[in-house]
Amino acid sequence: MVISKDLLEILVCPDDHTPLALAEPPLLARLHAAIDAGGVTNRAGQRVQTHLGGGLVRADGKYLYPVVDDIPVLLVDEAISLEQIKT
Repeated sequence: MVISKDLLEILVCPDDHTPLALAEPPLLARLHAAIDAGGVTNRAGQRVQTHLGGGLVRADGKYLYPVVDDIPVLLVDEAISLEQIKT
């Protein structure tokens, strides 16, 4: 996943307008394991069925916005609660 530093500096959460950061590989690995187990839904309640190319994590660490084909999907309903993958 490639998101330029300049773009990352201006991206904010569409819900609370806090900064977003790139998801670290260990977090994505845990998320993908939870997706494989069928235990991940987005805020709209839809089950997430495919691995993500990356993600952007809200400053408070509560939500991850998916990155699909190197495009951040900054829609509130598409956000994934990271509470689902806490270990």
